[in-house]
Amino acid sequence: MNGEFSSLVPFFGFFAILLFVIGLYCVVMSRNFIRVLIGLEILTKGVTLLIIAAGYLTGKVALAQTLAITLIVLEVVVVAVAAGIVIAVYRRNNSLDVTQLRKLKG
Repeated sequence: MNGEFSSLVPFFGFFAILLFVIGLYCVVMSRNFIRVLIGLEILTKGVTLLIIAAGYLTGKVALAQTLAITLIVLEVVVVAVAAGIVIAVYRRNNSLDVTQLRKLKG
């Protein structure tokens, strides 16, 4: 661990937790599908930053980078599928309101 960067790890942890809380708030409190997707992106960026900071803190940077890259790939897949669902819901309902999903019948 480098001496000059070891003092920055608590700041990375703080900002990672802050990003996680902001993303979680956006996912829980928003009624618009696009805002929910943006909140999900912010949430996963916080998790990625926390994984990198934890890997640097423990000295296992390679493992942390591997986990972060895997998380980024999974995040892209989830957002692509969710964007497809958002487009289908908008075509069906002409709205992006989450509360209108209760009206859908399978």
